[in-house]
Amino acid sequence: MEKVALFPGSFDPLTVGHESIIRRSFDLFDKIIIAIGQNINKKGFYPLEQRIEWISMVFEHDPKIEVTHYDGLTIDFCRKIGARFILRGLRTTADFEYEWSIAQLNKAMYPELETVFLLTLPEFIHVNSSIVRDIIRHGGDVSKFLPGGVDLTKLNTK
Repeated sequence: MEKVALFPGSFDPLTVGHESIIRRSFDLFDKIIIAIGQNINKKGFYPLEQRIEWISMVFEHDPKIEVTHYDGLTIDFCRKIGARFILRGLRTTADFEYEWSIAQLNKAMYPELETVFLLTLPEFIHVNSSIVRDIIRHGGDVSKFLPGGVDLTKLNTK
């Protein structure tokens, strides 16, 4: 049976931390679906189409990667695409507490689903999309926090 993992998130923007987690998981899964979830409580900084294009560009030479988006519950999307694993990265103990609660609820609703946590590498612990967006809003240089080849001048915010 093919091991399919879903890596859900807003990826607004995709950071070097996200990229590291994804690349480090290549040996664990046959297929990794990076999916942008629609969160009605969050207004995206970058349009959905732009984020999909960006992620697709970063992983364009990686045949295990598929990029998409979804609405609704993550577990429902996992069932739809045949994913038996959710991939998540952990930076801090606060991340662990939050992700552990979600993983337990997902497991209760979809017992066949396993959540796999990878620890963020030390050099990326400080990187998160919220802080990167704040730096962008204030005109700072975020190039070291974004995957190589990403040019923010070609990305348009809403």
